Amino acid sequence: MASMGIMIGRILLGQIFLLAGIHKMMDWQGMSAYMASQGMPWIPFFLTGAMLVETLGGLSLILGIQPRIGALVLTAFLIPATLIFHDFWTLEDPQRSLQMIMFQKNLAIMGGLLLFSILSPAGGRQGER
Repeated sequence: MASMGIMIGRILLGQIFLLAGIHKMMDWQGMSAYMASQGMPWIPFFLTGAMLVETLGGLSLILGIQPRIGALVLTAFLIPATLIFHDFWTLEDPQRSLQMIMFQKNLAIMGGLLLFSILSPAGGRQGER
C-alpha cells in the first residue's frame, strides 16, 4: 500500500513540473515576455534552464528515475522562482492575494518534495516494491 502511495505522490508532484516545462517549450515568446516583465536578465539562459529542470525533474519523479535527486533539484529551483515570480509583498490587491496564494502553493510543493526526498525509498521504483 505504501508503494502505491509513493508512486501516486511522485506522479502528482511530477506532473505539475513536466507540464510547466512543456508549456515553456510551446510558448517560448510568451514566457520570455513574462520573464522580461519581472526584470529577469539573460532570459534565453534562464528560460532554457527552467524548461530543462522542470521537464527532467518532473520526468524523474513520474518515472521514478533518481526521484530523490529530482525532488531536491526541483526544490532548489523553486526557491528563487518563488521569490522572483510570486513577490506578493510588492503588490496591491487583488494581485497581492493571488500571488500570496501562488507563493504558499509553491511552499507546499517544496514541503512535499522535501518530504519525498527524505522519506521515500532510495531506489525509486525498485525500492518501492
